[in-house]
Order: sequence, then structure tokens, then C-alpha cells
Amino acid sequence: MLSSRVRRFILIKYFAPMFIDNLSKLIPEIKFIEFDSKFRLSADIDYIGYVGNNAFGIQIKPITAKANFGNYSMSERMKHSFESFRRKFGGEVFIVFSIKEQIQNKEIIEDIRKEIKRLKIR
Repeated sequence: MLSSRVRRFILIKYFAPMFIDNLSKLIPEIKFIEFDSKFRLSADIDYIGYVGNNAFGIQIKPITAKANFGNYSMSERMKHSFESFRRKFGGEVFIVFSIKEQIQNKEIIEDIRKEIKRLKIR
């Protein structure tokens, strides 16, 4: 069985571009770009979507078919990283669970759309 670190590396390396392409089709008004390493607050944010001068973040979490992402709990490091992102860019960071390039927590799309609207009027 692969460790979570190895699974995450495989996801980001091989499936993230396809995943982001799928997400872009669902939210076509936003261009998603890989989060630049010069802004890295940690390895917690994979992609960023700009809305004017603000942005929101996407973290892609790979899961196995048997995983229960409903019980996922963020670490304190991740909470700190996401808060730092909010202060710097104005937007929330969304954790998107994925099996390969497919979004598993589809309800997150509506949350992202609400965040886009919020950032547009900010």
C-alpha cells in the first residue's frame, strides 16, 4: 500500500492537470494556475484561482475508493497555512477530494462559486 505522501505526489504529478481541466469546465470564468513556489505557505495549496486582485486556493487530496472523506480533519499546520493564505490573497482555500482526476466532494463546486461571488464584490 502506498503512503499518503506518495499517493499525493502521484496525484499532483500525473492527475492534477486533468483534474484542473475538469474543474475549469465546471467553473469556466476562472483560470486556475499552479500555486507559485515563491508564494508557498507550505505544500498545502496546489492551485490558485484569481478573482480580480483576490484569489482562492485549491488543495487536491487524493483518496482511495474506500476512504471516507466526510471525517477528514485538517492539521493545525494546514489551518495556519490556510489562514495565512486568506490574509495574503483574501480568499478561502478549498480542499477537493479526488480519485484520479474526478472530484468526489462535488458540493465543493457550489462553495467555490459562492466564494467567487464574494471576492468579486470585495
